[in-house]
Amino acid sequence: MITVLIVDDEWMVRAMLRTIMGACADIEVVGEAADGAEAVRRARELAPDVVLMDIRMPRADGLAATAALARLLPPPKVVVLTTFDLDEYVETALRHGAVGFLLKDATAEQLAAAVRSAAAGDAMLSPQVTRRLLRRFAEPGNPHRADARRRLDVLTAKEREVLAALAEGLANGEIGRRLHLSEATVKSHVSRLLAKLQLTNRVQAAILAHRAGLVA
Repeated sequence: MITVLIVDDEWMVRAMLRTIMGACADIEVVGEAADGAEAVRRARELAPDVVLMDIRMPRADGLAATAALARLLPPPKVVVLTTFDLDEYVETALRHGAVGFLLKDATAEQLAAAVRSAAAGDAMLSPQVTRRLLRRFAEPGNPHRADARRRLDVLTAKEREVLAALAEGLANGEIGRRLHLSEATVKSHVSRLLAKLQLTNRVQAAILAHRAGLVA
């Protein structure tokens, strides 16, 4: 059972999310919070697997709360859920350790899939956010491209293949089938490449791959 903490300053949104999550047999909502400060406190008490996190809230916003949650041991997986798709919000949330970023117009299926992906150690971005963000990072004139390419020098050829497939949005099983590897082997490659690149999650790795021009 995947346990979830819902964080939003609007009670109607929390109620809607609780209803959506409650319809999933493998997901259990264990608590709610109305601001970032309460979210951190409740996460310490409840140790949820996944936190659905709003951004704009009183007292402490979702970005500050996400950074604080990343320091917990073990840290919960944070999926940011917001009406705002500004690039700086996405970048900051990912830098603070969020593993997913969805807009509030996401479908119930997308929300449930994001929770399951986060709990499984994968990541999920809203399609429109992904297109905008990765397209910008992949621009040939991006000043970070040379630095990103240098960072990839620490990877083996196989790790680069795995990273390229990961950056295309493939899950571990799909990567394994493409590269003729077991899912366990793919998972090991992903763990090693994240450690080598000093990254927290797969979304950050995908962004780096696109920034380096590893994938089109």
